[in-house]
Amino acid sequence: MAEHREYFYRRLHSLLGVVPIGIFLVQHLVINHFAVYGEESFNKAAGFMSSLPFMLALEIFIIYLPILFHAILGVYIVFVAKNNVKRYGFLRNWLFFLQRITGIVTLVFIAWHVFETRVQVALGNASVDYSLMEGILDNPVMFWFYVIGVLSAVFHFANGLWGFLVSWGIAQSPRSQKIVTYATILVFLVVSYIGIRTLITFAYGV
Repeated sequence: MAEHREYFYRRLHSLLGVVPIGIFLVQHLVINHFAVYGEESFNKAAGFMSSLPFMLALEIFIIYLPILFHAILGVYIVFVAKNNVKRYGFLRNWLFFLQRITGIVTLVFIAWHVFETRVQVALGNASVDYSLMEGILDNPVMFWFYVIGVLSAVFHFANGLWGFLVSWGIAQSPRSQKIVTYATILVFLVVSYIGIRTLITFAYGV
């Protein structure tokens, strides 16, 4: 019974990493990318998202609770997981290791980002707009912290997407897993570009 329960939790952990967390990550970075087209474009996009009906409920049940469950179980997996050299080989084991490291880095980054944006807004100390992010990323230390955080989050999602497709039986053959590997690398490169390009705009205005 305990093994079945852990199996269920791990499958749920994998699913939540893609839906809704992964989808939210991509959507969030795409919305932020409107900053590249100017301050007004970003503020309109951010304003539209914040004005959605039942926004607080959506954030709690679609974003925060799934992330909390994924993070708690993820930390547990970090401490109990072992590399499987016989099954996956050198490269996949390194990706397995990096998945755990980027999970911890991403958790720290998300906690800080939520504090700087949502918590500060709730306390009335800031509003979610272009000037807020510009002020944060004007600091070189914070800029590089965000670069590392975004790259970690995107890698964790892209590599986790590979694991999801394999563990859920979507990519079982060696050929399909190779195709999925190339596809997830493309996802990592494209989404990383969107995120980093946005950070450069906030920090340097270009």
